[in-house]
Amino acid sequence: MQERTGVFRFKGQPFTLIGPELHVGDRAPEFALLANDLSVVKLSDSRGKQRLLSVVTSLDTSICSIQTKHFNEELAKLGPQVVAYTISCDLPFAQARFCGAEGISNMQVLSDHREVSFGQVYGVLIKELRLLARSVFIVGDDDRLSYAHIESEGAQEPDYEPALSALKATLK
Repeated sequence: MQERTGVFRFKGQPFTLIGPELHVGDRAPEFALLANDLSVVKLSDSRGKQRLLSVVTSLDTSICSIQTKHFNEELAKLGPQVVAYTISCDLPFAQARFCGAEGISNMQVLSDHREVSFGQVYGVLIKELRLLARSVFIVGDDDRLSYAHIESEGAQEPDYEPALSALKATLK
C-alpha cells in the first residue's frame, strides 16, 4: 500500500498517510462501513445522488464535533438529493451516542474501525495512529469526485465553503 508523507500534520507533528491521493474527476472508490445499528453501508447504496463524505479523526474531539454539526446544519438546506456521511474510526456505539446527544439527523455517521478499508482506499489512514485524517470528498451522481481535500493540519477545521460550493454546483 502506498505511503505518503508531508501531506498531514496534527498539532504540527507530521504523520504518514496510507493509500493513494485522490483527485477531482477520479472514480470514487467503493466502501463498506458500519452504521450505528451494525448494518453495512456502501457508497453504491446511494448511487444516483450527490454525496458528501465528511471524514473526521474522532467525534470525541471538539473540532470533529464542530465539523459534523456544521455539515449537519448545512445539509438541512439542500434537500433529499444529497446523501451525507460522517466517517471515523470511532465505534458505532460511540457514534450513536454522539448523534443522539448532538441531534445529528441530516447525515449518517459511519465507522471504519473494523478494517480501516475506507481510510486505505481514500488515502486518509494515518499510519501511526490508525485513525482517519480530516478530509472532505464530494461524490457526484456519476460516482466521480467533484471535490477532494485533505486538511493539512488535523487540529483545524476544514474550509467548509469550497466543499459546499462544489456540492451545490452538482445540484444545478
